[in-house]
Amino acid sequence: MAGIEKILRNNEEWAASITDSNPEYFKQLAEGQSPEYLWIGCADSRVDPATLLGLEPGEVFVHRNVANLVVHADFNSLAVIHYSVEYLKVKHIIVCGHYGCGGVQAAMSGKRFGLVDSWIRHVDDVMSVYKDELDALDEEARFQRLCELNAIEQAVHMSQSPPVLDAWERGQELTIHPMVFDLASGQLKPVGSAITEQQRFGLGKRDSFQAR
Repeated sequence: MAGIEKILRNNEEWAASITDSNPEYFKQLAEGQSPEYLWIGCADSRVDPATLLGLEPGEVFVHRNVANLVVHADFNSLAVIHYSVEYLKVKHIIVCGHYGCGGVQAAMSGKRFGLVDSWIRHVDDVMSVYKDELDALDEEARFQRLCELNAIEQAVHMSQSPPVLDAWERGQELTIHPMVFDLASGQLKPVGSAITEQQRFGLGKRDSFQAR
């Protein structure tokens, strides 16, 4: 139980420090949320969105999964997208991968890992789309570039999801940003053009969304 006792103690100290500086903080937090951002990211424990974005609780709505995938048949992520876009009215969706992603690396290896194989099969699809570009690179460069291309491709998937298309149809302000996080530097890096409602009819031409 030492591990659980540690985090309970940390939580108690954190809550006390917040209350000391602002006695109304948690009362205000409990009244509701109005985040400007939706973060779709990897479940990797090293990539904590609120921390790396410098945001407070209530400022970013978060969904994470292995390899930051946006899969149209995944009702979990679709529910998150729908709620954040339809009801929270987020203005920016950040689809963020990261260098050194284990899910991307597993897909590149071609090995079998068990249940997760059916999930990272979607990364295999990204490799197929960009096969010529990736084949021209050495292994390390290919790994980094696939992390970038996966974020770009998932942003394209996001732009084609029903909640996003419905939002644009009713004139809602909403922009999708493909990015990667560099664990070695702590830097967040845009890896393609932001996608807006005006661009949605050209989404078949993925080249226009790649890094520049």
